Amino acid sequence: MKRYIYSISVVMILVISGCKKDFGDLNKNPNSLSTPTPAFLFSKSLLSTMSNNYYLTGVLNLGGFIQHYATYKEVSGIGDKYFANDFYQAPYFTDGYPTAVNEIEEVIKALKTTPAEVNKLNVARIWRVYIYHRITDLYGDVPYSEAGKGLTNLNFTPKYDAQESIYKDMLKELDEAASGLDMAKPSYGGNDFIYGGDVLKWKKFAYSLMLRLGLRLTKKDVMLSESWVKKAISGGVILNKEDNAVMRYSDGPQDLNRNPTARESRSRDFSANSFGKNNIEGGKLSATFISYLKNNNDPRLSIYAGVWVGTTQDPNPAIQKGFPNGTGTAPSANDLGTYSEPNQNTVFRLDAPLLVLGSAETNLYLAEAAVRGWNSLGDADQFFTKGVTGSFDNAAMYGSAYAISSEKITQYLSTHPFRNSGTFDQQMEQIHTQIWAALYLDEYEVFANWRRTGYPVLIPVNYPGNVTGGTIPRRLIYPNAESASNAKNFQDAISRQGPNTLTTRVWWDKQ
Repeated sequence: MKRYIYSISVVMILVISGCKKDFGDLNKNPNSLSTPTPAFLFSKSLLSTMSNNYYLTGVLNLGGFIQHYATYKEVSGIGDKYFANDFYQAPYFTDGYPTAVNEIEEVIKALKTTPAEVNKLNVARIWRVYIYHRITDLYGDVPYSEAGKGLTNLNFTPKYDAQESIYKDMLKELDEAASGLDMAKPSYGGNDFIYGGDVLKWKKFAYSLMLRLGLRLTKKDVMLSESWVKKAISGGVILNKEDNAVMRYSDGPQDLNRNPTARESRSRDFSANSFGKNNIEGGKLSATFISYLKNNNDPRLSIYAGVWVGTTQDPNPAIQKGFPNGTGTAPSANDLGTYSEPNQNTVFRLDAPLLVLGSAETNLYLAEAAVRGWNSLGDADQFFTKGVTGSFDNAAMYGSAYAISSEKITQYLSTHPFRNSGTFDQQMEQIHTQIWAALYLDEYEVFANWRRTGYPVLIPVNYPGNVTGGTIPRRLIYPNAESASNAKNFQDAISRQGPNTLTTRVWWDKQ
């Protein structure tokens, strides 16, 4: 039940005042606030969302599923070898509700009756969609309409909403929130760690998220998908790197200030002190991923990867080597050290900026919309080129020394032109293989998009004892504790969606 109780350990403490006037002052903590401060809670929700169990969820599970990562170990190889394990697969659910969900729900509750704070309210509504879309994409039917009501309604056993209704409400929320933003009114300012209070950029973020969610429906309801994709394009999505949604971090003074993808992954497995030879969980970048980048002379390879040579990582493309997925044999320490790991000078730097949603993704999705005849802004190859270019441009986030030159971008595109004369499936494969390469680190979106499109074509492993029959998983399993603490609603979700297994498909993923 603690998942739905508002945590008092976040930014401020909610104080219940005494019943009698004589004792009222005695019951007040002079160092706390009696009501939430929305701006502070919004900041905390941004941080909580991006740091929610990244290593357990993004690396060990999703990163293994979509073959960005691999390991020779079994216990930590849940994603690499398709095992079910509540300890590793439940935390995004169990930790997401008492932190990011409750924080943003409190922000919205505090602002919804204050007309002057219309921008803060609508930005919070947009961010709420971002939080929930990750949770529902991972698990399927989840608490939504009754979530975050433990403090206000004493509802500690919220129902699981059907994913169909969640998706339709999230799209409605994005539409209303984007339309409700007022460029003449203030927003969060410095408490907004993504856009610094820039309302116009939040509007583009909302429509870009609408584009993402609209395309998610292509397998389930193509007409509904088309209508939302067209609305998103009409509203105005992120087209250029200047509008990218980026979280900024510093190397301390506390862990909260550090890039969570780097901090969690380095502390749990990719320690700089191991020099690649004795990683706790045996993690490496996968052979599928490294081979793709290497075989295509992709300049992102040296941005993403490095091999430990002595006490430093060498990003030289010639020496990069991926570890095969589904392998259970432990290599020697010296051999293990010859495999590629995430580059700790760029993507796994503790003060590295973290891309939340940007032009590489939106332009590639606009290329798909053009292929489908839903995008009147330009041709598919135009947006494909902009998407690939946008991905390469992201290397400059890590400093000018890592920027990929325009000459290298031109050379890559000249040898990998868009297949204008290709079939629909060939064009989809080209676009979404680029999504897989461009969105490395955002394993949540890559996994969701792979389930929707089937691209890139990945060869599953069939490790002894796996629970999927040698097929790549389609979701994470619900927490075991839910079957006891929220039994009826848990069972209702399973009855509606299907067994609580890795192979049960969520609503938008069902054929």
